[in-house]
Amino acid sequence: MDQIRNITPDEDEALILDSVRQFLKRDVEPYAHDLEARDEYPQEIADKMAELGLFGTTIGQEYGGLGLSCATFAKIMEEIARVWMSVGGIIGAHLVMARAVEHFGSDEMKQEYLPKFASGELRGGIGLTEPDAGTDLQGIRTRADRDGDDYVINGAKMWITNSVKGNILAVLVKTDTKAEPAYKGMSLVLVPKEAGYVPSKLEKLGYRGVDTGGIEFKDVRVPVKNLIGPDEGQGLQQILNGLEQGRINVAARGVGVARAAFEEALAYAQTRKTFGKPICEHQSIQIKLADMATRVEAAQLLTEQAAIAYDEGRRADLEAGMAKLFASEAAMENAAEAMRIHGAYGYSKEYNVERYYRDAPLLAIGEGTNELQRIIIARQLVKRYPV
Repeated sequence: MDQIRNITPDEDEALILDSVRQFLKRDVEPYAHDLEARDEYPQEIADKMAELGLFGTTIGQEYGGLGLSCATFAKIMEEIARVWMSVGGIIGAHLVMARAVEHFGSDEMKQEYLPKFASGELRGGIGLTEPDAGTDLQGIRTRADRDGDDYVINGAKMWITNSVKGNILAVLVKTDTKAEPAYKGMSLVLVPKEAGYVPSKLEKLGYRGVDTGGIEFKDVRVPVKNLIGPDEGQGLQQILNGLEQGRINVAARGVGVARAAFEEALAYAQTRKTFGKPICEHQSIQIKLADMATRVEAAQLLTEQAAIAYDEGRRADLEAGMAKLFASEAAMENAAEAMRIHGAYGYSKEYNVERYYRDAPLLAIGEGTNELQRIIIARQLVKRYPV
């Protein structure tokens, strides 16, 4: 099996992307349709991603990761989503968790967990959303009460990627229920599955195969040393900091889905004939294809711009928000247009187009809804360009 562990960030990025493409063509593309239809977790694919080193894509080399830039990570995620978006979720959520530990964890925590995250020995995600708290994270109710050297966690989370097949989560909890404002009482805690949380798989319209689940915490005990960061009350800021990378990840996946929908529509339009000629020669189809291609290129450029800003250490919530907003909408629009171009065949499970149509809406919801992105963008514009 091809390895990318020995390719350094200083070498040609094309080598890394070529290895990822070979892996996708050989080990994902032939199986994606059937696994998605059965909503079956791609265990062998996930294990091969671990062999490739993809669970450590953005984790520092000193901890056994690949140490790749966010720009390269975005291109990897685009390639994955172009073949099967669900597979990208397995490493995307995992790397947001790893980022929180790498940026805010103690030296002891980094040494203990990051090598296991990078190798894929420990695979996880982040526990944020609750039944009554999605976009408004300050409304969470899951509590972590101090009891000696332990936290005792009670509550519930929803829509958590890697909750069932994964074995560790970074969970946003309330360590002080009386704090005002509420975010000052919120902390981020690493919780291994062996501590006793109970996951349950959720049924979804799209994004099938990957294990998205609900989590129940009932008197789950973890050591106080599992707190990410030196002090309580920093959890929301830590998560919001990590969501910049998360939104670039979602944007990249949006580019991948938008590109896949466009490429299949373009190919189909050149082979399908009506009224004696390929439908790509009909002006109405040409207009659709032109718009689809333009969306792909614009979404890719916005995503690249956000990733570069992130890599340069600049505050990138404006760029990441724009990229996530535009790329996810591009995925939705291109999926819908691809279905129209395919006609009745686009409505059939025989073609991948119907999968893109079901997958794309998640991108407009996850990592903050697109309605929220517009508010974030507007507020940052006012701050960045005051009169």
